Amino acid sequence: MAVLTVVFAALLHALTPFPAAAAAAAAAAAADDTAAGAAPGGAPADWTARPGGGAGDRDARPYVYLEGTPGTALQDRLAVTNSGRAPLTVRLRGDGRAGAWARFADDTVTVPPRTRAEVPLALTVPPAATPGDASGELVATGRGGEVRVPVRVRIGGPTLAALTVEDVEIAGGTIRYALVNRGNALLRPRLAVRVEGVFGTLLDRPERPLPLELAPGRRVERTEPWPDAPALDAVTVRLRVAAEGGARDEAEASETYVPVAPAAGGGLLLLGGLAALASRAYRKPRTGRGAPRPPEPPEPSEAGALPGTGASHRGLDPDHRPLAQAGARP
Repeated sequence: MAVLTVVFAALLHALTPFPAAAAAAAAAAAADDTAAGAAPGGAPADWTARPGGGAGDRDARPYVYLEGTPGTALQDRLAVTNSGRAPLTVRLRGDGRAGAWARFADDTVTVPPRTRAEVPLALTVPPAATPGDASGELVATGRGGEVRVPVRVRIGGPTLAALTVEDVEIAGGTIRYALVNRGNALLRPRLAVRVEGVFGTLLDRPERPLPLELAPGRRVERTEPWPDAPALDAVTVRLRVAAEGGARDEAEASETYVPVAPAAGGGLLLLGGLAALASRAYRKPRTGRGAPRPPEPPEPSEAGALPGTGASHRGLDPDHRPLAQAGARP
């Protein structure tokens, strides 16, 4: 009986722990993935890529920076560090304007465990490149995700810093506008906002740097919040932008804020006032105190006037004929 009980308990134990075993297996697989370099969010957990040349984190450059004239080839290195326990294979490529000019010594590199490898790269500036700044990225894709290293190139020659602010408009409590880099230099714009109403200044924000870098030829649409926009006013918004190199521009837009319900009533009152003015203009007041005199009869013509009398003989009353004719015989 005791033997049967032990056997039954063993069978029951073998059949019941499947969910727990599955969870344990999933946790073990996750741990293996983490050990292999997979981290939450797709970012690599056990390898890095950064500009070469630095011995440690303090010496690491934040990005690859190169200077040259059009048509020259510039040299640098990309360091890939594998801190995991398994070999790491990464694929290397360039992205963006300046990144597309880069070529690596090997597009695919295998780095042993606990090893750092520096991959040489050559960046060739096109002969027809415009003087100024160009930017891009160096992309390393491997176990667990990818790493993007910024690359910036200063192209020799005369530079032109030109910045414009365009398409300014007001939509309720939001000011919309666009910034355009019209030159060949990388710009970090600064913005100042001022709003004038009928009775004075409604908003005055001093110049402040914007959180963006504007590459040559790039256009960015942005918004400026204005939570205290008036309910009834006529406003003018002025935006002033500036950047290094003397680049600056200014633009403005106007808007009238009118409440919907009061506007309807005001429109009716305005129409009524215009109608009253029109009615008064049509009915002109009389100039005399008494009744208007009838029009005077027209003057008699000179052809029918009697000599010495100044009156016409034709059409006169017989009782008012001259005395010489009244006593004359026919």
